[in-house]
Amino acid sequence: MKAKEVFNTMTPYTPGKQIEDVKKAYGLTNIVKLASNENPFGYSEKVQTAIPKMLEHLEIYPDGYATKIREELANRLNVEKNQLIFGCGSDEVVDIICRTYLDQSSETIMAVPTFPQYKHNSLIQGASIKEVPLINGYHDIKGMLEAISSKTKIAWLCSPNNPTGALIPKQELLMFLKECPKDILVVLDEAYYEYISDENNPQSISLLQKYPNLIVLRTFSKAYGLANLRIGYGVASIEIANTLNIARGPFNTTSIAQEAATIVLQDEDFLANTLDENSKNKKAFCDFLEEVGLTAYDSEANFIFVKLPTTGDQLCEYLLERGFIIRSGEALGHPNGVRITIGAKEHMEELSQLIKGFLEEVKEENK
Repeated sequence: MKAKEVFNTMTPYTPGKQIEDVKKAYGLTNIVKLASNENPFGYSEKVQTAIPKMLEHLEIYPDGYATKIREELANRLNVEKNQLIFGCGSDEVVDIICRTYLDQSSETIMAVPTFPQYKHNSLIQGASIKEVPLINGYHDIKGMLEAISSKTKIAWLCSPNNPTGALIPKQELLMFLKECPKDILVVLDEAYYEYISDENNPQSISLLQKYPNLIVLRTFSKAYGLANLRIGYGVASIEIANTLNIARGPFNTTSIAQEAATIVLQDEDFLANTLDENSKNKKAFCDFLEEVGLTAYDSEANFIFVKLPTTGDQLCEYLLERGFIIRSGEALGHPNGVRITIGAKEHMEELSQLIKGFLEEVKEENK
């Protein structure tokens, strides 16, 4: 069997190292994973309490319309129920968008480095890729506008950007939406939206009515702690949402994921605690970085991308041997740095001391 030619130049997604694999490889018993931007504070206890009841009637298909979570989100976001599309994580919505709007005659624009699934899924559909380099971690909005051509079908904006964490300021987003041709779909991926504290937060949902070519993506995998259950969503005009729902699989989110998402939306205390702890621990870690002479990109997410005097792989290996998993910039298009998820206070303090030891070893080697 012969697949599309493009698959000859592509590789499967490579996830970060898994806890059990690291334990076996390094003979360790305790591992701290700070590589995948998961919520280090777990998930709502209310979900855990409700899970036994969710296990009833697993022989029955889930609600393909996701009625309960759809109604809850529509009320909270003040949008129509038919403006929502749900996916097995927001990355499935990315795939659905590509399948719906891209083909071999299309072109799509994105930053670099950014979330790799935009490029991955676009290539599978045969589209041409235009990548516009970030400027100090931020999207080059003017550069992306200049890159638009008559073939452009989709522009991808990741805010806060993965892997740098930088937010697209409100005025820059408004400029892009105003100047971008209306027949180009603008995908604003806000997987880390809940973590944004900057006053330049564009409040994107309010822009949907004025810009019908906009779609906003969000997820329950990050701040809400439901990464394992795989549920995310997009908010768009009714026309776009209806089109995407045609391409969506009929039962693509489970009843357990739908119910859990509904519960976490209502557990405001859990979210508030998550955001508070993340903010405090991130500030303390940034203070440490400044103390040891390292710099990082501005971050409005639950991770920090740290620039290094070495390759990211070197620090990653050093930390793996000591029980910490972080993400090397080598795999993210930025070799001299690492992406570190903000973890619990005690883990961040231990990590800081390990990084300090690494830098001292590097300094000694370079004497």
